[in-house]
Amino acid sequence: MNEFQRQFEEVRDLLRFEDYGLVVKRIIDFTLDTESVAFYKKTNAFLDWLDAAPESPDKKQRFTALLDELYAFLSGKELPKREKILEAKQIVKQYSPSSFALGPVNLDLYAGDIVGLVGENGNGKTTLLRVLCGELYATSGKVDYAFPYEDRYDLRTKLVYIPQRTDTWRGPMRENLVFTASMYGYPPEENHLIVELIIARLGLRKFRQHSWKNLSSGYKMRFELARMLLRKPKVLLIDEPLANLDILAQQTVLEDFRSIAKSPFRPIGIILSSQQLYEVEKTSDQVIFLKQGVQKNLRGTENSDAPEEQQLVIEFESEWKQSRLNEILSANGLVSLQFNGGTYVATFTSDRTVHDFMKIVIANEMPLAYFRNISNSTRRFFVS
Repeated sequence: MNEFQRQFEEVRDLLRFEDYGLVVKRIIDFTLDTESVAFYKKTNAFLDWLDAAPESPDKKQRFTALLDELYAFLSGKELPKREKILEAKQIVKQYSPSSFALGPVNLDLYAGDIVGLVGENGNGKTTLLRVLCGELYATSGKVDYAFPYEDRYDLRTKLVYIPQRTDTWRGPMRENLVFTASMYGYPPEENHLIVELIIARLGLRKFRQHSWKNLSSGYKMRFELARMLLRKPKVLLIDEPLANLDILAQQTVLEDFRSIAKSPFRPIGIILSSQQLYEVEKTSDQVIFLKQGVQKNLRGTENSDAPEEQQLVIEFESEWKQSRLNEILSANGLVSLQFNGGTYVATFTSDRTVHDFMKIVIANEMPLAYFRNISNSTRRFFVS
């Protein structure tokens, strides 16, 4: 089963459980994969019908029929090979001998992959993104873009950077997107169809006639993403896309990023920075931690900083005092116990497992409000 077939089966499962919201998004993804005006028209007509008759008794049948058509068409298309699209080698950015320096940083990005940049504020995440997109020049090192481009303008079209604070848009949102589509070469027949599909894909249909000042920061970010997707980028660099979003919106946006990146026919590489560590780790194929500008990798790369014998590291909350916890855990392979920002972080020898920790909790009736295994999380770097 190839990637397209696997994704299609996932969508059939979603439809089986009537998760129509997610199915609509994936139908739009498959429609864009067709690069067919006929399917653009068909799916837009379907979206209009769905708005007009959201509780129609034949809704599932119509979903199924459109999915079957998309599957039949896309099954004949050739899937692209997995390719490296960006490589950063020994990147260093030095502002002055006595001030902050970034690097050295090494990074490989493949089409379809998401790389998460995490770290405390002021540790170089934005600087790295700006170097990768060409807004800043590295003091040393090199960034190679492994896709064809004609000039610097063409490069910046295919290498899109969305800063945390974006410029104000003037006029209705939809008109801005139509103008963007025309600027990037969409013929008149496709322009409005593509714009409507992108708007629907990002959950913006009811906001398309809004002005910029009437949108929340989360929807402003989504419209900015819509504009950038119209450029058909190879690489998407996003600075703090989860800022000012509630937890549900964060999860929705990250799932959108993952589906967009892993399109079987139009994969793109995404690098995003965020303070939302656990959410980013669930979504990313690789996570890079920056501390005082220095790179630390935990998984997904050859230069991983994970030790050969991985210790068990548990983050947990308990009403017991540190002295009592230390007494109990020390008899069970405890290496260290730290109190960090309202939670405890316990490190155990490499022969211990999460099951061993839970046995200790149960045997001693330890009150536990929360726990998480962070042995394979960059959260370890925040407390070490």
